[in-house]
Amino acid sequence: MAGAILWLTGLPCSGKTTLAQAIGPRVAVTEGPVEILDGDQMRMHLSKGLGFSKEDRDTNVRRIGFVARLLARHGVFVIAAAISPYADTRGEMRRLAEKEGVAFVEVFLDASLQSLIDRDIKGLYRKALAGDVQHFTGVSDPYEPPVHPDIIVRTDLESVAESVQKILGALVARGILSRAVTG
Repeated sequence: MAGAILWLTGLPCSGKTTLAQAIGPRVAVTEGPVEILDGDQMRMHLSKGLGFSKEDRDTNVRRIGFVARLLARHGVFVIAAAISPYADTRGEMRRLAEKEGVAFVEVFLDASLQSLIDRDIKGLYRKALAGDVQHFTGVSDPYEPPVHPDIIVRTDLESVAESVQKILGALVARGILSRAVTG
């Protein structure tokens, strides 16, 4: 398998990690090595010390993109599950990947604000809406939804299994994965 990058973007609690963890093993069984670059883990280990300014968020996304490209160039199917709030920076990650011959597929995890609040076990949305948490993406900091994502999943209306099948089906249709992954 040639490496590729599946970039999952969406607001906090939209299901990026959940979908990455559901897709990863399915791809690994039929296609080969898979790595999940989870935004929270990457921030803790690769971007520790960065804040939440636009510049720091962009630096974090660029670091994730660099690691994703490095792995993909070596035949790894990479799932980047990161909020990545700014359209320009996501576009930059796509351009850099494609320049290196790495397939890049952007998936927008769309969900209503109320559903995100409802599934937020840490209560961060409520705190942000009350003004107790600063620089919270989608509340007090911007999130720029993709204008033309490759795939859109509605994580508030679809089950995890439905979203996974939609994503895998699209990757098969694009020739990135073999049909065996959907079985």
